[in-house]
Amino acid sequence: MSAAPRAYRSVLYIPASNERAMEKVKSLPVDAIIFDLEDAVAVDAKVDARAGLGDVLATGVFGGRMKIVRINGFDTEWGEADAKAVAAMNCDAVLLPKVETTAQLDALAAITGDMPIWAMMETPRGMLNAAELAAHPKLTGFVMGTNDLAKDLNTRFRPDRLPMMAGLGLCLLAAKAEGVVIVDGVYNAFKDGEGLLVECDQGRDMGFDGKTLIHPAQVEIANRAFAPTEEEIDLARRQIAAFEDAEAAGKGVAVVDGKIVENLHVATARDILAKADAIASQGE
Repeated sequence: MSAAPRAYRSVLYIPASNERAMEKVKSLPVDAIIFDLEDAVAVDAKVDARAGLGDVLATGVFGGRMKIVRINGFDTEWGEADAKAVAAMNCDAVLLPKVETTAQLDALAAITGDMPIWAMMETPRGMLNAAELAAHPKLTGFVMGTNDLAKDLNTRFRPDRLPMMAGLGLCLLAAKAEGVVIVDGVYNAFKDGEGLLVECDQGRDMGFDGKTLIHPAQVEIANRAFAPTEEEIDLARRQIAAFEDAEAAGKGVAVVDGKIVENLHVATARDILAKADAIASQGE
């Protein structure tokens, strides 16, 4: 299922129980917000957080940002009630943690109806079933849960994330095959801008649409890393123009900057311009 054209460069987690954070995010140039009812909310605050989030979302104060609500899993005492509440909330998608089977997605869809579903991909079994999950008719987005994945894999932290490449790659292949959004996992050292940029660049090079974030200080770096550069936009426009001129002259290829331009390059160029337009329309 293809998502509507829009940017997902920065996807910021906000605890649904933190009123100050929800007020702060209104002024941040994030593309999407994950309002978290799961890990970021204490056990004794979950019910109140759920009710309060519904009230806040009803006000429509978050503008054009994508609004995603992460619920608790159905294996908890809050999951089903979360799903029922989210079905009536003014949000764009519901995010289910630790998704491993399509049966989990079916159970959620039975409650949330036509609301798009996003899946947290954070377990080895989830990685192995990524293709089947991405093909689910209600599934429109993957969120990589790299902290939980690292725990289950018993990996050590490496800046190149080599131990995670198999899992990340499986999810990327599945997402691209089905045309669903896929955003990279969080970078825990929120004060380490240089390290975040390295991981953002790696994720962008791999094909992720954006990055999940845990702190407002990370937003500008992610927005910059996952946006087309001026050079990329200029090249895309020149490639399209050159190819259209070549076609008009009865040729199947064009040459730009000494390099062949074919149909596939033009398709990529059009995607770059579409992303730039989406960013502009979202106000950043």
